[in-house]
Amino acid sequence: MKPIFLSTLVLLLGGCAGEYSFNSNLDSQAIQEYFKPSEVQLFDGSRPTGQYEVLGLVEGNACQSELDGVPATMADARTEARRAAADMKANGLIIKNCVETQEAAAGCYTSAMCVGQAIRLATPKE
Repeated sequence: MKPIFLSTLVLLLGGCAGEYSFNSNLDSQAIQEYFKPSEVQLFDGSRPTGQYEVLGLVEGNACQSELDGVPATMADARTEARRAAADMKANGLIIKNCVETQEAAAGCYTSAMCVGQAIRLATPKE
């Protein structure tokens, strides 16, 4: 019984050995674009405590384009503003104003927009 068990175990383990490669349909550029807003620190209703440089104004828009679609939210608009700030090489965003509209206009059933300043925070010297 033992020899059969051992030979079966060896065959099973031998069948699992080999050089297997992992292929993914995920694009590394798409992953970087997806996580880009997380590189920008958000200041909503507050100012950074340290020094910073203002790089320019950015805005983010969210739109509910279909009647049965997901309603536009200010969170989505802030995320788009953070993405725009990251495109300017900013590492911070001071939100100045956000507006949410529940009326249909310009192809959107609901919409949200946030405007802010893209900033570059001073990084501590190591």
